[in-house]
Amino acid sequence: MNIVITGASRGIGFETAQLFAKQNHQVFCLTRHTKPLEDLKHQHIHVIATDLSNTDSIHQAVSQILAKVSHIDIVIHNAGSLINKPFENISYQELEMVYKINVFAPYFLTQQLLPVLGQASKTHIVTISSMGGFQGAAKFPGLTAYSSSKSALVGLTEILAEELKEKNISVNCLALGAVQTEMLAEAFPNYKAPLTPIEMATYIYDFALHGAKYFNGKILPVSSTTP
Repeated sequence: MNIVITGASRGIGFETAQLFAKQNHQVFCLTRHTKPLEDLKHQHIHVIATDLSNTDSIHQAVSQILAKVSHIDIVIHNAGSLINKPFENISYQELEMVYKINVFAPYFLTQQLLPVLGQASKTHIVTISSMGGFQGAAKFPGLTAYSSSKSALVGLTEILAEELKEKNISVNCLALGAVQTEMLAEAFPNYKAPLTPIEMATYIYDFALHGAKYFNGKILPVSSTTP
């Protein structure tokens, strides 16, 4: 299979990319920080330097993918941006950047990849949201930009599933609970999450491979707590 993963240089994305590569899938990793992936020196991991906040950079990344393969089987929109700051202190530029990574990039990247989606077989697009963007779940102060953007990603998932279902494409969203990633540690230095990146990556790997058989347009909470 041919897989596209964003935000694969660390945390969940890094572990997920390796799981696919170890099973001989071709993995195209779109990330700003290429060194961790390049250091793996894995023949099935193709690292593409990409600034997901820039549409020209996304277009160039897609051009590199299309030059190598004629179809994509799985797309995992994993890249995320998180700011922990009181609502009244968040600048327009900070809000814009969070939305560019968490919402605009999945939108534009999916749009650019359309010519090679649903070709050889059904394509499964998996968007990675958060329990912070899941309706009815507990919300936390300081995350207005992050949680609202993840809510927008939930809505985007639902409408994309409807628009693309006739193109042999399924779109589902995983709303993740807390995972002990670098991004979480940077935003909440003293918080200890119940799951490691490899534990969540294992779940995402299996869902990306098999979830399209059972779901389309679904928002699935992946958390051991309620709400």
